[in-house]
Amino acid sequence: MTQTPTHQPSPTDEATARFTVPAKHPMVTVLGSGDTLLRVIERAFPATDIHVRGNEIRATGDEAEVRLVQRLFDEMMLVLRTGQPLTEDAVERSIAMLRGTGGEDASPAQVLTQNILSNRGKTIRPKTLNQKRYVDAIDQHTVVFGIGPAGTGKTYLAMAKAVQALQSKQVNRIILTRPAVEAGERLGFLPGTLYEKIDPYLRPLYDALHDMLDPDSIPRLLSAGTIEVAPLAYMRGRTLNDAFIILDEAQNTSTEQMKMFLTRLGFESKIVITGDVTQVDLPGGTQSGLRQVQEILDGVDDVHFSRLTSQDVVRHKLVGRIVDAYDRYDHRTGK
Repeated sequence: MTQTPTHQPSPTDEATARFTVPAKHPMVTVLGSGDTLLRVIERAFPATDIHVRGNEIRATGDEAEVRLVQRLFDEMMLVLRTGQPLTEDAVERSIAMLRGTGGEDASPAQVLTQNILSNRGKTIRPKTLNQKRYVDAIDQHTVVFGIGPAGTGKTYLAMAKAVQALQSKQVNRIILTRPAVEAGERLGFLPGTLYEKIDPYLRPLYDALHDMLDPDSIPRLLSAGTIEVAPLAYMRGRTLNDAFIILDEAQNTSTEQMKMFLTRLGFESKIVITGDVTQVDLPGGTQSGLRQVQEILDGVDDVHFSRLTSQDVVRHKLVGRIVDAYDRYDHRTGK
């Protein structure tokens, strides 16, 4: 795409930018069927006039806004060049990334085309800038904490990286664990066999595995110990070598459990710890190990804290607004 930004001096400092879409990219791939993508852009830049004529797009308005529109179309073209189609969600997330950084420190195309794992026609990739930073941190550090609200992809992306590491033989096994104490319930008070007791706590991890691996291979990998899914209590006394280890729902660990888990780290292993410090289910008076560890390990070499926010929620858009509403309520009430 060629751009010819033209500044037009005026009392309002208006600017105009023109974009020519190469003939090899039909305009429908850029504007969307029925101009759905164009409408997303127009809603995001209501004070900018965007006109389409043939394969040329022209944007006129405030200089800073026109510059963002120019960056947006550049990034959209980079995505299309990879062969990946554009969606309304991808365009909305691109706009959010560019606005969040002023367009200076973000490349939506790099985020939206970074493939972690592909399985049965489904590709897992980050969808926000913070998610990309989180995924990159997992590559670059031995211990990574992914902290953020529900729906930000903390566990899902970590599990995708674990499967990727297993398939590329960077590790020999994957260990997935969660504390089995939630909402005041302890295993001993629950009915059924041990497997029946722990299954409800670990089910979300199994569900994610089925998204990433051939379902027929999962029982074989579990029985061989290549993948282990177990309550956190089962980690005590072990040294975990050559493994990709994920501790999920870490806000429900006590300070002692968190220390126990972190000291299980063996040679050639990687640990990712995920949790949401606003959803602690521990009994009253018990301090969350995830809250405390942020102070204890702050600044320790090869330990990284990735923080995600409501802007990184990749579930229904309403989830992000719900998270923000609760944050405002907690702030007002001093919780």
